[in-house]
Amino acid sequence: MENKLILRDYLAIDRTVLANERTLLAYIRTCIGFFATGAALINYVESAVLIVFSYVFIFSSMIIFIFGLYRFIKAKHKFDKIYMSGNKT
Repeated sequence: MENKLILRDYLAIDRTVLANERTLLAYIRTCIGFFATGAALINYVESAVLIVFSYVFIFSSMIIFIFGLYRFIKAKHKFDKIYMSGNKT
């Protein structure tokens, strides 16, 4: 049995790669939102409880970014592996 990809398969892989990139951008957008919220709370609020929450927002933004980047790289390697396995002649 041949393991050769056809045009439809290549187009599906391309759509999936673009969806993966779009998901990474959504993680980055969320990260920026959390970071901006935390920074704004630190600058404009004097309540100790809210300052603690602001640091939680900033820390969460870093975790979200790392998690999104990890998922992007993991999926990219998987797609590359599928793409290369279909190119065998």
